[in-house]
Amino acid sequence: MALSFEEEIKEGIPAQLPEAPVYDESINHAPKRKEILTDKEKALALKNALRYFPKEQHETLAAEFADELKKYGRIYMYRYKPKNAIYARSIDEYPCKSKQAAAIMVMIQNNLDPAVAQHPDELITYGGNGAVFQNWAQYRLTMKYLSEMTNEQTLVMNSGHPQGLFPSHKDGPRVVVTNGMMIPNYSKPDDWERFNALGVTQYGQMTAGSYMYIGPQGIVHGTTITVMNAARMLDRSGKAKNETKLFVTAGLGGMSGAQPKAGNIAGVVSITAEINPKAAYKRHEQGWVDEVIEDVDKCIDTALHYQNRNEAHSIAFLGNIVDLWERFVERDVHVDLGSDQTSLHNPWAGGYYPAGLSYEESNEMMAKQPEKFKEEVRKTLRKHADAVNALSKNGMYFFDYGNAFLLEASRAGADIMNQDGDGFIYPSYVQDILGPMCFDYGFGPFRWVCTSGKEEDLAMTDKLAQDVLSEIKSNSPEEIQQQMADNIQWIEGARENKLVVGSQARILYADAEGRTKIAAAFNKAIKEGKIGPVVLGRDHHDVSGTDSPFRETSNIYDGSKFTADMAIQNVIGDSFRGATWVSIHNGGGVGWGEVINGGFGMVLDGSDDADRRLKQMLFWDVNNGIARRSWARNDEALFAIKREMERTPELKVTLPNIADDELIKKTFEKG
Repeated sequence: MALSFEEEIKEGIPAQLPEAPVYDESINHAPKRKEILTDKEKALALKNALRYFPKEQHETLAAEFADELKKYGRIYMYRYKPKNAIYARSIDEYPCKSKQAAAIMVMIQNNLDPAVAQHPDELITYGGNGAVFQNWAQYRLTMKYLSEMTNEQTLVMNSGHPQGLFPSHKDGPRVVVTNGMMIPNYSKPDDWERFNALGVTQYGQMTAGSYMYIGPQGIVHGTTITVMNAARMLDRSGKAKNETKLFVTAGLGGMSGAQPKAGNIAGVVSITAEINPKAAYKRHEQGWVDEVIEDVDKCIDTALHYQNRNEAHSIAFLGNIVDLWERFVERDVHVDLGSDQTSLHNPWAGGYYPAGLSYEESNEMMAKQPEKFKEEVRKTLRKHADAVNALSKNGMYFFDYGNAFLLEASRAGADIMNQDGDGFIYPSYVQDILGPMCFDYGFGPFRWVCTSGKEEDLAMTDKLAQDVLSEIKSNSPEEIQQQMADNIQWIEGARENKLVVGSQARILYADAEGRTKIAAAFNKAIKEGKIGPVVLGRDHHDVSGTDSPFRETSNIYDGSKFTADMAIQNVIGDSFRGATWVSIHNGGGVGWGEVINGGFGMVLDGSDDADRRLKQMLFWDVNNGIARRSWARNDEALFAIKREMERTPELKVTLPNIADDELIKKTFEKG
């Protein structure tokens, strides 16, 4: 007899062996990982996996898990995938002793919802390898712990493995998550392959392994802001050739799937290349891209048709991005805006596919001939860069969208370095757009989830947020008026743009004042019984959560962009200021060993405690980053932190004295 949803959660790892697994060919699976373990390490991986199960089951499971390791390069424990559907239910449907723990279960299930997750059976949410757990035993055990947890306990999560429940206190975080926190010398891409295959670490991406992914909506807003401001920059430069811009990019997987929707909202015509048919057609079925076209010339002709009509439209090109770029060059077609959002943080394991090979051929070569696959990827990156360079010379504004495209292209020997050889010829979008316009002023991706699952709760929170932002805008300085206006426009059109995939969630960019006042308005509405509990969070791609020299902190120019103090301080500070859970990850966004990023979740339940915590924690979560950015001598951050110190007398931040450039120059000339 099948267990109910509650029974299955409370059961954890079943005492009796579940039915043998059936591999579902209809869903999008993770590519087979390359064989990297020695025979001795394979034996160790098997012993590690069997730790979750009683000895009398080892003979059956050992053969099965060894087969998974051979076939897929990982042990996912498919047999233990739950029978009950996984999606974000109402918080009241979860068995629990702590409503905070129930809210975390809502978020975990949303990350693994097949409508949301990129490779749900492999517990991967987005980015090709951004995992919530390494295997299904970890999922089951974690959910059981959360169902038993009280507000006097903290669950410790080590790269997907639930180490256990420990005595704590009500103001401590309910869960502390770490993902991929390696000794620095063991953070190369092959180290991830090896230690992940051993079952001892995982790549949590940014919001996958921290339970804060809200479907592609999570990046639609940031992409919309980026594309809108890229178009404005092009207009201000006098180089714009078209009223309606043509935006060409790549990637329709998890996070990158947001690009066509953002393009429509920003009012551009967009073409997004995608090599995986399942990913492309999934976005079309969800209404996130207007049409899928397989012929490259038809794709370009269709885009030009809509551009000539000054009508926003999104196209998925089912094929390799390099074929598309090279055809633009051959036909001498002008492209206004260009970027790339393939998963190049993961270039050797399904994040980027070489030209001249089919999707299936690439996956086979990736697993069986990994060195040859690497060379094909490098060759393609060089061709990719050559085509982009040709179009850029004719006026295209190209920006790196933080997916490590420029970094990996440079490592492949592509022609993208500046004359000094110490930087790239194209800016990161953070350097030109999000850094100075948003992050330095404290604006970043604030998000919330209505745990009731009710559309009417989300509608009310939208209205509350809109009212708060409108009130703040009326008294805001000129420097942030554009940011306020863009976000008010965004929240006004949120329902019309049908952004929800999975949980009833929303995102907007707000500074500390906006986040705190919006959260306080939510908590008041919960207290008055108007809405159910709300989970607050953010993308790690924010003001102070992430140290990433090629993305979030790429506009830090004092030499400190390769340090990670800010991210570590951020998560420590959030943990004792009232976050419900905190996370710290290696590798999210731009690649294993390239970034440290931290996140949080906070449950609002209408209590006075929640009101106290949100004010303490949200203030720190933003101003920690502004303080660091101001010390780097960023003008916008200096403005923001000085303004905050005037409003908050308890805040005292060390400010830089600015040296004169001519003095520095003369000093070295004398030497």
